[in-house]
Amino acid sequence: MDVRVVDVRKEFDRFPALHNVSLDINSGELIALLGPSGSGKTTLLRLIAGLETPTQGAVFFGEEDASQKTVQERNVGFVFQHYALFRHMTVLDNVGFGLKVRPSSNRPEKGEIRRRALELLDFVQLGGLEKRYPTQLSGGQRQRVALARAMAIEPRVLLLDEPFGALDAQVRKELRRWLREIHDKTGYTTVFVTHDQDEALELADRVVVMSQGRIEQIGTPDEVYDRPNSPFVYGFIGESSSLPVRMENGAVWSADRNIGLSAGDMPDGEATLFFRPHDVELLESSAGGCIVGTVVASRRAGGTRRVELEIGGGSDRIEIEVPAEHPAADKSSIAFKPRHWKLFPVQG
Repeated sequence: MDVRVVDVRKEFDRFPALHNVSLDINSGELIALLGPSGSGKTTLLRLIAGLETPTQGAVFFGEEDASQKTVQERNVGFVFQHYALFRHMTVLDNVGFGLKVRPSSNRPEKGEIRRRALELLDFVQLGGLEKRYPTQLSGGQRQRVALARAMAIEPRVLLLDEPFGALDAQVRKELRRWLREIHDKTGYTTVFVTHDQDEALELADRVVVMSQGRIEQIGTPDEVYDRPNSPFVYGFIGESSSLPVRMENGAVWSADRNIGLSAGDMPDGEATLFFRPHDVELLESSAGGCIVGTVVASRRAGGTRRVELEIGGGSDRIEIEVPAEHPAADKSSIAFKPRHWKLFPVQG
């Protein structure tokens, strides 16, 4: 099922939570809505679900305008962060609940509901636990039950709001792989909300990066990581270091030093240089054409060392990653060049 969000604005007491957002989701895609708290990602998910009504704009399911339709009319499956399972119902009854409350005209027979629920429990690797209650399950098992319940109604669209947010790191990692496998087997059009960039990059076909009620960038995980289109995306996706610089006649300067990077055809003026801390080349000489910093802090990080540097007499600080055996003594100098970088002119 294709989903189109067209010029949607959402206000709460005249406060705009979404600013004229448009998004096309292809049938069978797994889409991540990624952003910090307050970016509008959950509001957008709830608008797709029918839990909120747009102040302006429309949501289409295929060619049908679903903007004024209820959750039931849209036939969406929704998985919440905190499971929202019925504590007084068994696992089997939880999974079959959406089918039991359907109007009698399209409600399956009792035996068919049981058969389908048992089949889904096997599918989510919980076969044999149908008689247990939610309090008898681990957090990861409860989330699997919640997903089975969402799939039981054979939804046109599957929506997940921070589905792994209440779980510990190891369980989250296991369930991420499992959810991707489930998606590949079922082919549901799936949209999930997360603030965890690793989760989005690992799971999604495309990532929608959001900030302050707007979409900053839409692309594959590789595109948003390797080719971020704004300072916000560069700073939010992956680790980054940034340095104020000046562009003059196609060269890039930091303080009073030409750092050996090309500004291309960008106009002269102030800019910010972004690069990944791990993606740098260390140089033996600081004679010219490089960035030179003074070590102010150094710490071991697994197989590497993270080093904080003062640049330009201490007015700016950045972080780079060096081999674990690098001495990186306090007050010593390190010269380096970023292998890949991006310049963003300072606006205004």
